[in-house]
Amino acid sequence: MCQYDQQRYAKIHRTVLQRKLREGGSGAFYTEGFGPLTLQGEPILGHLLFAHGAGAGQDSSFMRQFVTSLARYGVQVLTLDFGYMQQMRESGRRRPPPKVDRLVDEIAQWWDWVEREVQGPVWVGGKSMGGRVASMLATQRPAAGVIVAGYPFHPPRAPEKRRLAHWPQVTCPALIIQGERDPLGTRQEVERYTLPANVKFEWLTDADHDFKPRRSTGLSQQVLIDEAALLAASFVRARTAAGGE
Repeated sequence: MCQYDQQRYAKIHRTVLQRKLREGGSGAFYTEGFGPLTLQGEPILGHLLFAHGAGAGQDSSFMRQFVTSLARYGVQVLTLDFGYMQQMRESGRRRPPPKVDRLVDEIAQWWDWVEREVQGPVWVGGKSMGGRVASMLATQRPAAGVIVAGYPFHPPRAPEKRRLAHWPQVTCPALIIQGERDPLGTRQEVERYTLPANVKFEWLTDADHDFKPRRSTGLSQQVLIDEAALLAASFVRARTAAGGE
């Protein structure tokens, strides 16, 4: 845990974490049996378990900005570092993620705990690889919905290797927020795919996989990440309201 100590993750008892999850609260925490996590916001609209991408953990600048912005709209967001990312932090050496099925099993343990502890809706989601893992989890658990920021529809420079097989089994509401020129799935490519009707797309103008636009657009990554958070919150709010009717 030494790297997390240095990054000011506060060690707290599990009962304190449970209370923060139910009542709302923000901060970076570490508790035995759970590992490092962050909480942001109050669960006015519900809870979102949001996983990081393959190369950067929950403390990446993208994750921090997206999560902080989304939490302002009434969604409590819980982020975590997968086990391989924790090992990377401790060793200081980069390593590839394990097979995706193993990551699904890992996040499922978090899902089961959160779902037991709260009464409101629990959503799942993630950035890139984390979104893929979350959408696969949604085929196994009764998630309220799925939020993906930049889905990796295929590996880099391999558009023929599509990661679509599990999507017909995702029956809950799902939102994919995608950059128009994302090299892991451009708008031109994705609009040719067949996905279930419950999957909605929001396209970010000229954005790449990390929601960075070209300078010529006059936009910025910060603006587009904030736009993505607002789109995600609006999607959650609309589905929460519909569920309460």
